[in-house]
Amino acid sequence: MELDNPILITIAVCEVGFWVLVLGGLGSRYVLRRRSLSVLMLTLLPVLDLILVVAVALDLHRGGEVGFAHRLAGIYLGWTVVFAHSTVAWLDVRFAHRFAGGPAPEKPPKKGPEAYRREMRLFLKWLGAAGIALAVTLGLSVTVASPAQSKALLEVIPNLGLITVGWFVFGPLWVRGSRALVD
Repeated sequence: MELDNPILITIAVCEVGFWVLVLGGLGSRYVLRRRSLSVLMLTLLPVLDLILVVAVALDLHRGGEVGFAHRLAGIYLGWTVVFAHSTVAWLDVRFAHRFAGGPAPEKPPKKGPEAYRREMRLFLKWLGAAGIALAVTLGLSVTVASPAQSKALLEVIPNLGLITVGWFVFGPLWVRGSRALVD
């Protein structure tokens, strides 16, 4: 994997940007008490996704060789679109507790029916993220990618399948199996 890959660098910049905007937005809300600044910073999160899609599309259009980073970009994009809101909400509860006297965060259940339902919700969210990753990859492969690039982009499909199976086995199925120990 090349560390000077422009798509890999863009993914890293988007990830750093995500955390700067989230932590800055929540810090603005709870530490600085500037709610409008907080809203502005958190509203900018989708811009990072747009930047990533444009960067990948431009690289493909310019004839960039498809590699790991191009396939990762779709997965990363799907992940951020589906999981960013819940990540911000998770952090928001903790910031509110720490800086604004909010209630202590609830610990998620580890076993039993509630844990299984939680794991299923997370798994279904992953399916949404995988669907977005697939849609973006397919979209890029039919719009800006050459036939060779398209073929290389679509190599992400087995990886999405592997992640999906792994998530199901070590998420809902695992908790379901441990549920038998509790009941």
